[in-house]
Amino acid sequence: MNGEDRPRRADAERNRERVLRAAEAVLARDGLSASMRTIAAEAGVGLGTIYRNFPTQEALYQAIIVRRTHALIAEAAELADAPDAGQAFFDYFTHVVEHAVRTKAIADLLARAGIDPKSGMADVGRDMRHAVETLLDRAQQAGAVRPDLRLPELMALLAAMCLGAEHSQWDTPLRASTLAVVFDGLRPQRASPAVP
Repeated sequence: MNGEDRPRRADAERNRERVLRAAEAVLARDGLSASMRTIAAEAGVGLGTIYRNFPTQEALYQAIIVRRTHALIAEAAELADAPDAGQAFFDYFTHVVEHAVRTKAIADLLARAGIDPKSGMADVGRDMRHAVETLLDRAQQAGAVRPDLRLPELMALLAAMCLGAEHSQWDTPLRASTLAVVFDGLRPQRASPAVP
């Protein structure tokens, strides 16, 4: 490996990130009518750069979903060391739901184009579940989350909240109040005072 290879790889990675950021912006603005030429212009790269990284538009759109999911996994990894495990758990749950609202446009575009946003994401999904499980375990050990909550139920709740927020485009107050109700159910149940 010569020294000239490294800068080219770094440039290629930077160009790939520029293309992904530009594609998100163009898709949000223009929808599926967005052309690869428009995305290239927005990214400041040539069409060849896009096609070297993403041979089809479908591959580019799926890469956007994978990129966003990786960002959520990285955030969970950072929160796994937070001093307040309960706050980290609930903050992350909130952020994932907020993220779902922002990605609705892209997910809808993929669905309308007949592209499965989950295709090729088995490893990413596994990593996401592991990241969420780590936050759940820590929050339960800290006594901030009820001990009988298991990962399958948590993932079902998270998916349901994300779908509701995505498809109904919940505004901030509705999202906050709905999450507050769900979070009350996730916290440990306190014994009711004895009735005299």
